[in-house]
Amino acid sequence: MALQISATNPEHPTLLLDLPWHLPLQEWPDSYLVPLPRGLSRHVVRYARAGTEVVAVKELAERPALREYEMLRTLDRMGIPAVDPLAVVTGRTDADQQPLEPVLITRHLRGSQPYRSMFETTLRPSTVHRLMDALAVLLVRLHLAGFAWGDCSLSNTLFRRDAGAYAAYLVDAETGEVHPSLSAGQREYDIELAQVNISGEMLDLEAAGALHPSLDPITFGTEIGRRYGELWNELTRVSVYPTGKRHYIERRIRRLNDLGFDVAEMQIGQASNGDTVTFVPKVVDAGHHQRQLLRLTGLDTEENQARRLLGDLESWMATQEDHVSGAPSQGPPGPDGEAPVGTRPEVLAHRWVREVFRPTVRAVPEGIRSALDPAELYHELLEHRWYLSQRAQHDVGLDAAVRDYVRTVAPHRATGA
Repeated sequence: MALQISATNPEHPTLLLDLPWHLPLQEWPDSYLVPLPRGLSRHVVRYARAGTEVVAVKELAERPALREYEMLRTLDRMGIPAVDPLAVVTGRTDADQQPLEPVLITRHLRGSQPYRSMFETTLRPSTVHRLMDALAVLLVRLHLAGFAWGDCSLSNTLFRRDAGAYAAYLVDAETGEVHPSLSAGQREYDIELAQVNISGEMLDLEAAGALHPSLDPITFGTEIGRRYGELWNELTRVSVYPTGKRHYIERRIRRLNDLGFDVAEMQIGQASNGDTVTFVPKVVDAGHHQRQLLRLTGLDTEENQARRLLGDLESWMATQEDHVSGAPSQGPPGPDGEAPVGTRPEVLAHRWVREVFRPTVRAVPEGIRSALDPAELYHELLEHRWYLSQRAQHDVGLDAAVRDYVRTVAPHRATGA
């Protein structure tokens, strides 16, 4: 059988042809590989360069490779945080024409890390808790979409910085199944597996001396169930309000938005005696702030990053004369009496990107910029501004914060300190 590369993007097969498919993955020369940290896997996995792309290459049998490829494509269409599938390569043979295992190829998730590389230096308990919060959010998002993971674990997850927190991405979809919706039993099975897997992973870290002594592996492993349960309940519970307190419905929706979720559909019913109103969020989608920021600015970020950037954007907009209430209008009214173009949020938001966000990020040396996602770097600059302002007891301004960051923080970043 001849070598076959199955991909949805016509550019990917061309980029992948130059890789040494005639060699088992574990024998690939270093000249093809990218030295990035890898998590634990029951399969051989390597990072390689294909053109300008860095890709993850995983050897496994043909049927599970094709199944996982299609599953990851499905998750992508559903908007679930998961690695991006690029291709499946089959028909591989060595120099003696002996068959080699097919491979699944996914795009490397820039800025992400497997959990074990994060524990190379003992993480503070608060950081480990943030990882678990991110995993609980991912699991809830999967279940809301009708996806039963079947193998939830830290090893099957990648973590990426998200404005002081973390965002979790699914890596291994080999055991996953998609349903119109999940039963309580299906969800509980995923949670039980997660608890067992995470406790085992924590025990391994403890044995290696990489776990903070205050963390108990078994107790901590079961925490995923509590965190998941609290979030699932908040997103799906039925609320009953007095008829005269209908604004409580809006308050609940805003609380869901604060958690990063949108209510796409809802059911509202009134009791037969008219005394109470029942509210059920029917469908809940994640990424509320991400979508809002993308719509306003075109910036595609993680959820917490988006929340932070939106806060800075709103503060900046409030200082602009063409946005302040009662300020003279700039330009003629739009059609049908709309506000002048200069006052529309989208116009101001793009001006903020052009005049504030991009120049601020570019003021940091390129070596530091390349190590951090632009949104995460901007978040760090805002955090540094807050720290300096607290110390000075007045707002030092963003320009001063950037200069101090470049002088005091950037050198340590550059040296890996």
